[in-house]
Amino acid sequence: MEEKLKKIVEEQNLEQENPEELALLLWQVLKQYEQVEFQTVKGLAFTYVIKGNEMFIDRKEKSITKSSVLLAFQNLVKQGGIISGPKKLGTFGASYLYPIFMELGWIVE
Repeated sequence: MEEKLKKIVEEQNLEQENPEELALLLWQVLKQYEQVEFQTVKGLAFTYVIKGNEMFIDRKEKSITKSSVLLAFQNLVKQGGIISGPKKLGTFGASYLYPIFMELGWIVE
């Protein structure tokens, strides 16, 4: 699953993907990493859990919605995985999504 998403990023190939299937695949991959510790760019450790269509970060009170995660992934794909920091993902929760995407190998440095 992760490799399919990585290939989509590398090929900048969103047009051929069914948006609903892409969202489901992305969510399935992220569910596999619940409770895994990540670090923000500033070095703050965090974990997350997914409940329904929301991602709850242990350092925040607000959740990141599935649609925000998908938007961040789509922005990542449009840039071919080459982004210089969280703000380039252009969505709420980017400071947490960026290190997750990076750890999964979807962001090219």
